[in-house]
Amino acid sequence: MHDAYEPVPILEKLPLQIDCLAAWEDCLLVGTKPGHLLLYRIKKDAGTKGFEVTLEKSNKNFSKKIQQLYVVSHYKILVSLLENNIHVHDLLTFQQITVVPKAKGATLFSCDLQSGSGEARLRMCVAVKKKLQLYFWKDREFHELQGELGVPDIPKSMAWCENSICVGFKRDYYLIRMDGKGTLKELFPTGKQLEPLVAPLADGKVALGQDDLTVVLNEEGVCTQKCALNWTDIPITMGIDYSTEDWLRSLTVPPPYIIAVLPRYVEIRTFEPRLLVQSVELQRPRYITSAGPNVVYVASNHFVWRLVSVSIASQIRQLLQDKQFELALQLAKMKDDSDGDKKQQIHHIQNLYAFNLFCQKRFDDSMQVFAKLGTDPTHVIGLYPDLLPADYRKQLHYPNPLPSLSGAELEKAHLALIDYLTQKRSHLVKQLNDSDPSTPSPLMEGTPTIKSRKKLLQIIDTTLLKCYLHTNVALVSPLLRLENNHCHIEESEYVLKKAHKYSELIILYEKKGLHQKGMENLGMIFEFSPWVLKICPEDGLKIFTEDLTEVETLPRDKVLSFLREGFREMAAPYLEHIIHVWEDTQAEFHNVLIQLYLERVQGLMKQYLNSLPEGKEDGDLGEFRSKLLSFLETSSSYEPARLISDFPFDGKHAPPRFNRYRGSGGDARVEERWLVQNPSFSSARL
Repeated sequence: MHDAYEPVPILEKLPLQIDCLAAWEDCLLVGTKPGHLLLYRIKKDAGTKGFEVTLEKSNKNFSKKIQQLYVVSHYKILVSLLENNIHVHDLLTFQQITVVPKAKGATLFSCDLQSGSGEARLRMCVAVKKKLQLYFWKDREFHELQGELGVPDIPKSMAWCENSICVGFKRDYYLIRMDGKGTLKELFPTGKQLEPLVAPLADGKVALGQDDLTVVLNEEGVCTQKCALNWTDIPITMGIDYSTEDWLRSLTVPPPYIIAVLPRYVEIRTFEPRLLVQSVELQRPRYITSAGPNVVYVASNHFVWRLVSVSIASQIRQLLQDKQFELALQLAKMKDDSDGDKKQQIHHIQNLYAFNLFCQKRFDDSMQVFAKLGTDPTHVIGLYPDLLPADYRKQLHYPNPLPSLSGAELEKAHLALIDYLTQKRSHLVKQLNDSDPSTPSPLMEGTPTIKSRKKLLQIIDTTLLKCYLHTNVALVSPLLRLENNHCHIEESEYVLKKAHKYSELIILYEKKGLHQKGMENLGMIFEFSPWVLKICPEDGLKIFTEDLTEVETLPRDKVLSFLREGFREMAAPYLEHIIHVWEDTQAEFHNVLIQLYLERVQGLMKQYLNSLPEGKEDGDLGEFRSKLLSFLETSSSYEPARLISDFPFDGKHAPPRFNRYRGSGGDARVEERWLVQNPSFSSARL
């Protein structure tokens, strides 16, 4: 809690019992039980915190019974309920202007002053037994607005709510629409106390009490707040820190406080955020009225106090210490400072608020606030561990120590940062050709900012790369493939190597025009790829077969040697890829693939020869013999002369053309085809 108001005595030990109050400007009207009307002039005492109070006028014969007072300073009139009838008096002279004859027997009234198009319109609703009478003010008279409306019971409390009237009866609240028919909508019970309480608020809303709870409704009877206010006792009456007259309609920022008069003290709360702001202990308070901003009076039977607002600057300082940033923002928007100072303070508070959300580990909320502020993205990135260069990170300052993040919390924080940086990146890319770009602001005053948009983009893209490596590796390649990717080469190279992301590293080199660097790192690729090839051979092979220029241009003879030496079973799939997909026609690769097929066929024949019926093949043997035959028939790049020795046979079983080839240099492919078409051919001869 903090001190929003300081109670200052205005009237003490008044000999007449107070029954009602009304106020405007520097004037206070007091209606007493004997029917006296007292007018006081309240002026600030320059030398003290107190006020100079002067009794300007006293009318001992105003009425035998003053039940309710309402000042309409716009028309310079006083509307009052006197002896169960509506009277209108001149506000300055107290001369009676008119009486509403039809309102005889009234027990309650409610006025509403609407302004628009330069004109004001005063409406009044009067409760007479179980009926409501509606009037409007014109030519110094109240005229009927529409016919009487019947209601279920005698109204105890009521207030206008745009084009509806909210009425509290002994047991229930109703909303009555001013639609010509007086449509009634039952709301909810008044509570255990059976005493309704309806108080008008700004923007055509009303506050309704149900025991120690208060809810806010609009003219449709719909609750406009997420949660009800919960007072520490049952309110007697409620008020807000502004007048209900037309000037409040133009307020762009509604006052944040709602004030309830409780049996022993006055309690001040806020709806958003929902906070108990202050409790002011007073002697049996009963009434409350407002004369405008920061002019609130509270009265008991014989005392009147003025709730003097503590300076907004002091309140803001206290709220910032208490980390109540949302309320501090509302107050900052109400200050009368110059536009520049006001905006600067609001911006500072918003940054503190976003920082505090981050410290509370509300990462998404924090990033959303930072996104709206235009805060330097590097200051936001600096909230996270190990994302900025250490030297630059040391230059950044924050209001409080940063939270320690790890595990699932850190991943959640990274995901929120990714959304924030993606949005910032899009905004900066659009700004690249702007002649008058917006300048990022610091999170804390005095902290250096980066003004170069290209530099910011470089930091953002590099940070995104790091975040993707932490959260979703699949997004690394798409980021690096962006035509306008601004990743810092050395830093990106470092983190990709550290994460063993060599395919992604090659993409980085391609986009940065550093194709040869892929060649330079071939030794490193051979050093770190074996564990992938062992654990997941298919994924491991993609290191050498990925559809990328840098991968396709790797020295294939060296890659083949590497695979044949350490992962011989992957050599054939590699050769199949470079021959069939990349259409490599080098004879050596075709020769080796045939040899590898042949080796596999020979090995499988030794395994299956005794178990298969003659002429029948299935499983791997059939697959590889088929591959060998097909490749011998379709490839025109292998060298038969170099393969003859791999197909040994005697003349008894050899095709005629094979013998001719041996003798005359003929085409050995005929014999090779013959070989693979004779599955019964002895494995010994193979």
